[in-house]
Amino acid sequence: MVARGDIWLVALDPTSVSEIQKTRPCVVVSPEEMHEHLRTVMVAPMTSRGRPAPFRIPVSFRNQHGLILLDQIHSVDKVRLIKKEGAVPEDTLSSALSALQEVFAD
Repeated sequence: MVARGDIWLVALDPTSVSEIQKTRPCVVVSPEEMHEHLRTVMVAPMTSRGRPAPFRIPVSFRNQHGLILLDQIHSVDKVRLIKKEGAVPEDTLSSALSALQEVFAD
């Protein structure tokens, strides 16, 4: 079962020009209700090399500091989920979800 806040290794290729590439850890941002009915999940890629920017949430994972790239959200088929790597802390997930609400507010 896929849960919101999980970190999964996700195969993101093929991609285009400025989209984040390759297989990398991603945070699941879609709710469990979607996962029960759909074959897709919404994920936000993580990186240790990106530049801070609005809607990029700081995260620490496996003793590495990085960012959750909310500006690079993907809907991916569950077959692209390779391996569950863990989960983000509750406060990090809360920050990410609050930022997403702001992104999609009218």
